[in-house]
Amino acid sequence: MGDSPPPTPPVPALIRPPSTALSAAMPPDGRLRLPWQLLPLPWSQWPAEARLLVGLTLVWSLLGLLVLSSASALVAQRELGDATYFIKRQLLWLLAGWALLLLACRTTMRRWLQLAVPALVLGTLMIAATLTTVGSVAMGSSRWLVIGPLQIQPSELIKPFIVLQGAVLFSQWRRLGIERKLFWLGLFTAVILLVLKQPNLSTAALIGLGLWLLALAAGLSPAALGGAALAGGLLGVASIVHNPYQLVRVTAFLNPWQDARVTGYQLVQSLLAIGSGGMLGQGFGLSTQKLQYLPIQDTDFIFAVFAEECGYVGSLLLLLFLMIYGFVGLRIALSCRSPQHRLVAIGCIILLLGQSILNIAVASGAMPTTGLPLPLISYGGNSLLSSLFLVGLLLRCALEAGAAEPPGPAAPRQPASAPIG
Repeated sequence: MGDSPPPTPPVPALIRPPSTALSAAMPPDGRLRLPWQLLPLPWSQWPAEARLLVGLTLVWSLLGLLVLSSASALVAQRELGDATYFIKRQLLWLLAGWALLLLACRTTMRRWLQLAVPALVLGTLMIAATLTTVGSVAMGSSRWLVIGPLQIQPSELIKPFIVLQGAVLFSQWRRLGIERKLFWLGLFTAVILLVLKQPNLSTAALIGLGLWLLALAAGLSPAALGGAALAGGLLGVASIVHNPYQLVRVTAFLNPWQDARVTGYQLVQSLLAIGSGGMLGQGFGLSTQKLQYLPIQDTDFIFAVFAEECGYVGSLLLLLFLMIYGFVGLRIALSCRSPQHRLVAIGCIILLLGQSILNIAVASGAMPTTGLPLPLISYGGNSLLSSLFLVGLLLRCALEAGAAEPPGPAAPRQPASAPIG
């Protein structure tokens, strides 16, 4: 008995291989575990930033349900005979999104970085498919693939994998040959061009801006950044000139009151809603602009409904909430010990907050009208899945940054790497 080896210590859940982590959801007794039992680490061992981020995301999700219930009830009742139609579907997508967030937390970041290449290629092919007869056209754009009862928007679902592969590319930029650099820059450019072809200038601009900011965070040379910014600007101008409706939106943005009944109608109604909110707002559910005056009130212009009902103070509180969310995200990024993980965390924050700021800027007349939803608030399952997946990746970065070192003699730390393709 004295010669028997000591028992092997259990492997912490955070550093288990992905297969072990995924199989943990179904223990040998066949009973499914409760959601809090599926966490990669006990809640008490989570870093403070990760726990705060979960709480903020939960608040954001519940706020989104409340705002959507007010913005969509009348339209749903008039057009579908069920005032709760949109909110019920949104709730189902929200549950699926939180399940995806949990999966992102339970899977190692190394595994996600490896999956980025096939997912990005598949997403690019799906975006190309929307431009064929397979794609579904709505409001002049072909952005969706219809698979049974589901409408899939590949340009939304590809965003997290663009962040992942962008982090891999720019973290290894100085060690890569010119061929690989050109290949991945060419693939990212192809994605942007395909999204522009749909046409979807707002999403293409968000993807391009996100990649540019990732390159800036990685420390690429000013010459490369300047050249990319110039190329992106010229591409945007070419898209606006080539698509008459985009040119109309730009001119209407400059003076929406000149043609308030036609070209400037959306922005004028949005500004009227925001202005009607006053200091403290009309009160929850009491917006008048949502009574068939404000267009696309449950997606692109949902902030105008929120501003009318919650007023100037409520709008400032929402902006303050986004600032706090971004601060927590940046704290997580700074805590990451791997350059790739740090860039993934920065990319997640860029997309979540960048899209939020662009949506609010459009509704308040600070930017030309675009078609970007407000993350976790606007109606849409694809946007919810993409946003909560980004949050899950950010949480995973926090968990791996705060993981305890395994016992034993200290060894030189090697930066985590993933195949560049």
